[in-house]
Amino acid sequence: QVQLVESGGGLVRTGDSLRLSCAPSGRTFSSAAMGWFRQAPGKEREFVAAIAAVAWTSGSSTRYADSVKGRFTISRDNDKNTMYLQMNNLQPGDTALYVCVASDGPIAQPTPGSYAYWGRGTQVTVSS
Repeated sequence: QVQLVESGGGLVRTGDSLRLSCAPSGRTFSSAAMGWFRQAPGKEREFVAAIAAVAWTSGSSTRYADSVKGRFTISRDNDKNTMYLQMNNLQPGDTALYVCVASDGPIAQPTPGSYAYWGRGTQVTVSS
């Protein structure tokens, strides 16, 4: 059974940084895209970032929501079978439950329907 386990969330202040991790179990995802979505209370689920399969060379290897470009960086360590989201200059608007996702395909997509596997999420709270 495939599971995606997130970690690294917490309570921080405006301008602080956090690094989220996502460690899959049950299979490796080096040949598949992975990403992050977030959902704040009372708001719709929102795409944050995605990273293509390791061998993907036909287009952009990463994609970001406009709201996080320049502040967040998505990466993956295939030796550790782990994906990361480095979040810098956090703002109160970044407060949300961050959920790791993984696809069966190689392309980094911003749409939730592209991802078959979802974690339970890790909470990020940014105080002003």
